[in-house]
Amino acid sequence: MIALLLGNFVLMAFDAKVEGGERVIRAWTETVADFVQSPVTTVTASVSNYFSSIANLRSAQDENGELKKRVQELEVETQQKKALDAENERLRSLLKLKEQSKYNVLIARIIGRDPSAWFDSAIVNRGSLDGVRLNMPVVTDGGLVGRITAVSPLTSQVDLITRDKSGIGAVVGQIGESSALGVVMGTSKKELLEMKYVTGSTDVQIGQTVFTTGQDGIFPPGLKIGEIVNLVSGSATTPHQIEIQPASRLGSMQEVGILLYEPPDRGDFEQKLPNAVKKK
Repeated sequence: MIALLLGNFVLMAFDAKVEGGERVIRAWTETVADFVQSPVTTVTASVSNYFSSIANLRSAQDENGELKKRVQELEVETQQKKALDAENERLRSLLKLKEQSKYNVLIARIIGRDPSAWFDSAIVNRGSLDGVRLNMPVVTDGGLVGRITAVSPLTSQVDLITRDKSGIGAVVGQIGESSALGVVMGTSKKELLEMKYVTGSTDVQIGQTVFTTGQDGIFPPGLKIGEIVNLVSGSATTPHQIEIQPASRLGSMQEVGILLYEPPDRGDFEQKLPNAVKKK
């Protein structure tokens, strides 16, 4: 009888229906299945999302690497464009100098520096085949740079005005308007020049411009050397102590102009006094 009752209960449960017409046994089964399936689905989704995230991360890293590479390429292109623009500007300045100068100007590129005197000497890519000769002046659009001291067929050496052995006839102010004459020389301070032998009785001020006079027999008159930046005033018996900032940016120049200039022949002076008497 118990077995019949249990069987009857099972049949009734199987045949029972909930609201909506769905059987009770099926609803219970779905509930149990959902209880088991929900954690499994959650775990599966988490694992799937994990591997998907790894794949997306790797893709993002690859894309990031490509973007960094492109940024570097753009930076290089930008720097190259800036360098070309700067070079074009320098060349335009030298061409303008060439047009305005009353001397023939040969444009040259600096290809080396003397390692023993980094700021005192440079090598340019012009030589005797281009018409370069010893002692020809070298300039930029800013002013005087130096002179040619060695020449080969294809290259030349330039001694800069900062070289301590240099000596340039100079005047403070315009030639013919100033009596502040002296000699400009290099100093131990690589970025400054020194002007000597300027009598202390002449009027000299900081900020004045110094030009070549042409009296040294090397440089033509009127080339800008620089501006006075330091001054210790002298007296009637003591010369001024003058320091000059070169007009040309000697440390960063890349192109220069060589003046195809040769000083006028001064002729030979008589070696004897006109009234000299020979000793017997």
